[in-house]
Amino acid sequence: MDIPYPRWYPAISARRSRRLFDSNPIPPDILEKFTAFCSKFQPFDGVRTAIITDSLGTVFKGLIGHYGKIKGAPAAVVFIGDMGDANVLEKIGYMGEGIILEATYLGLGTCWVGGFFKPEVAASIARIRKQERVFAVTPVGFAPEKVSLEEKIMTSFGRTHKRKPLHELVTGMDETRWPEWMKTALEAARIAPSAVNRQPWRFHIENNSITILVDNLKDTYSISKRIDCGIAMLHIEIASLYSGIKGEWQFLNAPEVARFKVM
Repeated sequence: MDIPYPRWYPAISARRSRRLFDSNPIPPDILEKFTAFCSKFQPFDGVRTAIITDSLGTVFKGLIGHYGKIKGAPAAVVFIGDMGDANVLEKIGYMGEGIILEATYLGLGTCWVGGFFKPEVAASIARIRKQERVFAVTPVGFAPEKVSLEEKIMTSFGRTHKRKPLHELVTGMDETRWPEWMKTALEAARIAPSAVNRQPWRFHIENNSITILVDNLKDTYSISKRIDCGIAMLHIEIASLYSGIKGEWQFLNAPEVARFKVM
């Protein structure tokens, strides 16, 4: 399916990670619409989603440090990938962020959870296939409009949205030569979510292309940096389409991740 960039581009800046939900079920019409979208949005082979509504308390476990336990979510989306796919991690990030942006558009709260959940429990509930693995999940539900003090404390609310300036992230072609679409795409990638806000992506700019690579090959918090880079990939493509530019992705070898080339 085509990327619905008119509704996802504003969702990029509107999205916030939410961990506390009001426990109310998602209305059937919204859940049906969201479920149908999840089944249709399959941008790559080797990755897929499953929606679970049972035993969520056994999937999410207490988190460490500033991050607290998921509470009250009536549903969750499980992000599943083929372990034999060399690019499964970035594909998970790209696909998963599309699901999260669609949920944001529908008024639902979400939160990327990549390291502090029980994958074996999620895998059992979702009934994954041989050679598949659950790489990440997101709770889905209605979050209170006002962020509580508890949630602010557990998420370091505000600090998690501080981002590095582009001059620390970009190499290659001088900024004075960037076309407008490229500025928009890089800004969208800059504000992408990442595990514990580590922002591992780096961008190399050439004429009509943006290459994403990781800052180094050492993963942290037991979560692959390539998932974060897959999220940034989708943000780049959404912002480019919003700017009237269509491109395509080429997957690359580490430490590079992928290159977006204008068609």
